[in-house]
Amino acid sequence: MHRQAKRAFRRTEQIPSPGAKSLPQKYFVSPEVFAKEQAEIFSKEWLLVGHQSQIPNAGDYIVQQVVGESLIVIREKSGKIRGFFNVCRHRGTRLKEDACGHASAIQCPYHAWTYGLDGRLIGAPHMDEVPGFDKANYPLHPVNVGLWEGFIFINLNDGEAHLRSAATARQRSGDFISLERWFAPLNGKFSHWNMSILRPAKRIEYDVHANWKLMFENYSECYHCPGVHPQLQKISPYDSAENDLAEGPFLGGFMKINPGKSLSMSGNACAAFVGKIENLQQVFYYSIFPNMLLSLHPEYVMVHQLWPQSPERTLIVCDWFFHPDAFARKDFKPEDAIEFWDMTNKQDWHVCELSQQGIASRAYKPGPYSSRERIPAAWDEYYLRIIS
Repeated sequence: MHRQAKRAFRRTEQIPSPGAKSLPQKYFVSPEVFAKEQAEIFSKEWLLVGHQSQIPNAGDYIVQQVVGESLIVIREKSGKIRGFFNVCRHRGTRLKEDACGHASAIQCPYHAWTYGLDGRLIGAPHMDEVPGFDKANYPLHPVNVGLWEGFIFINLNDGEAHLRSAATARQRSGDFISLERWFAPLNGKFSHWNMSILRPAKRIEYDVHANWKLMFENYSECYHCPGVHPQLQKISPYDSAENDLAEGPFLGGFMKINPGKSLSMSGNACAAFVGKIENLQQVFYYSIFPNMLLSLHPEYVMVHQLWPQSPERTLIVCDWFFHPDAFARKDFKPEDAIEFWDMTNKQDWHVCELSQQGIASRAYKPGPYSSRERIPAAWDEYYLRIIS
């Protein structure tokens, strides 16, 4: 483990604040609350959309839907990753229909206006006949893009940049803070996992009929693990959690893995280690507000993207990443980990759906958090500060 991270780990207070309870019903079922979340959170915060390994070459791109907007995230010739609204500057036509692909340029399928990978308009048939027309005035509309540990984030906030010091607690509604400053509290924390060079082995998408906040709360505690995850519980004891981040937008810590075991179907390591991990008997879980769940294992990294679709439905995109050297080894068995977590994910999503169904009842009232639910309570506290 990185020295900085090792020094930071300590057993934090596990008991939630006195009187801490789960959120009121409206936060899980109200269309008005959902609309406010889309406007105040998902339209203004940094959102995970992928990893740089998914667009390795110039012209590779992905298309992501964010708050009703279609965005193109593309690697240009210099290697820089850029983001643009998927909207032609001519008459507004959608430029790219596929979820991902490769293009030497971005051409509108309607009237063939053509843009370079850097967004400049480089071709506009017959527009040279229009008096005063200048291609330089019609580039694609850009979107904020940044990289953290190899992961690609976008931010729709187009207001004036208001950059505050790293010591300032958070990004308030309407403010914009650079990705570098946003992630400053985590600088160097995960360097031994080499996340920027990892390669994806598998992606699974889940359509979950539950509110997005329930997934964050579920991810942030293992109080439920003995009954919901018997296979996980055999390898990683539910009561072994130690949290080092217990307030704010970044929450989590580690749990122990039984000696000689790994979180896989066989219980054995399924790949070469992602880096020089000091303690092979720990797995780290972090939630990164508002749409990233990060799981750090000795031999792989698992990442979830959460995309709310309605108050009662969430699209979850799960990726598994391994060290590039692992792919050529004979002992590489990524499916061993993928099957284990696909099973565990489905167990989680099922109880989240049951929670959604119960919360929608007229009988639901917020219930008290247990001593094992400090992190879900902290997540709720941060969420309420943002949305209130």
